[in-house]
Amino acid sequence: MPKMKTHRGAAKRLRVTASGKVKRFRAYKSHLLASKTPKQKRRLRHPALVDSTDRRRVARLLPYEA
Repeated sequence: MPKMKTHRGAAKRLRVTASGKVKRFRAYKSHLLASKTPKQKRRLRHPALVDSTDRRRVARLLPYEA
């Protein structure tokens, strides 16, 4: 069986933690920020974890990381 290819777009956006969880960046932080409150923007700074329901989908995109 040939090697599986890593989805390069996913590899640039997602990181696997030491415990095996998948970390992602939050959306809505690139433009149109004047209308968002400072609290909203502050919360968007911190990364989030990919939901457990999407973990199998991410594992297919990142076969050697997840």
